[in-house]
Amino acid sequence: MISVLAPGPHTTIQDSGRPGYYAMGLPPSGALDQYAHACANVLVGNAESAATLEATAAGPTLGFDQDVLVAVTGADVDVTIDGRPVETWAAHLIRASQQLTVGLARAGARAYLAVRGGIDCPLFLGSRSTYTAAAVGGLSGRPLVAGDTLRVGHEIAAPARPGARIDSRLRGRTGGEVTVRVVPGLCNYRFAAESMERFFGGTYTMTARADRIGCRLDGPSLTYVERDQPFGAGDDPSNVVDLGYPVGSIQVPSGVEPICLLRDAVTGGGYATLGTVISADLDLLAQARAPDTVRFEPVSIDDALAARAASRSRLREVRTNLNLLSLF
Repeated sequence: MISVLAPGPHTTIQDSGRPGYYAMGLPPSGALDQYAHACANVLVGNAESAATLEATAAGPTLGFDQDVLVAVTGADVDVTIDGRPVETWAAHLIRASQQLTVGLARAGARAYLAVRGGIDCPLFLGSRSTYTAAAVGGLSGRPLVAGDTLRVGHEIAAPARPGARIDSRLRGRTGGEVTVRVVPGLCNYRFAAESMERFFGGTYTMTARADRIGCRLDGPSLTYVERDQPFGAGDDPSNVVDLGYPVGSIQVPSGVEPICLLRDAVTGGGYATLGTVISADLDLLAQARAPDTVRFEPVSIDDALAARAASRSRLREVRTNLNLLSLF
C-alpha cells in the first residue's frame, strides 16, 4: 500500500488511455507524455500500459508500507528517498516505511512515477486513466489528495532490478525550443495562404494557460478567408458548423492564439482546425511550459507514420537494453 502524504499541485493516475470512445464524446485521456510513461513502466518491469502517477509542475510525497521498485521519468525533477537524492530515468528499490518525494520541475512540465506492478484502481471502460472533466477513472475521477491510499497492482511483464537506468540519448526531451510536426487539415483551406506561411514560419511561446485539455500559445496572429458563414455556424470566421477533434488538433479562435488540444480535450466542436500535431510529437507539447518556445513544421501523413514507427523503435531499444541488463 502507498500513502499520499502530500499530493503535489496536480497528480493523477494515468495509463496509456482509453481509445475507442469518441462516438460517446469521451476523449482517450491517458499519460500526456506517452514515451516517458512507458519508459517508467519498462524500468520497473511493468507492461507499458500499466498505470503510473502523472505529476504536473511538482510531484507528491508518498509513504510505502512494502518494498517495491520505483522509477521517475519525464520532467527534470529532484527525487529523494528519505531525503537522499536519487537519479531519475532509473529504477530504485524503496523499502517499507520509507518516503519518496518528487520535487519541483526545473524543466519540462510532467513527471511520471511507476511502481513495479502498476498503480491499481478500478477500471473504467478498460482503463485506469483519470478524466477529471467527467469525474471518471483513477480515484473517483479526481487528482490525488493528502490521505489517499494507493494499491500496488500485478501488471508485471519482465524482470527488473534496482540500478537499471535509461541512457541519456534515449531519454525524452524537456524544456527550451521545440519543433513540432503538424499534418495540415482538416480546415486549413479556411486560413489565408499567407497566414499558413506565417504559422509555419513563426515562433510561438507557451502561455500559462495549459492543462491536460490543451495548451494556448502566443505568437503571430492568423487571418481567415472571407466567406458567408453557413447556416449553423457562428459569426466568428473561425467557426464551422461542426467538426471532430483528433488529439493534437490545432484551432485558432478568432485567429488570435493557437490552441493545441491534448488527451482530455472535447471530441468535437465548432472551430476550424488548421492541422493536427503528429502523435510522435505530442510528448513534446506535454513537456512544454511557459515561456518555452514552439515552432511548427508541416509534414505529410507518411512522414507522421514514419515518425511514429521511429518512436516505437526507440522504445523497443529501451526495452531490449533493460531486458539484457536484468540478466546480469
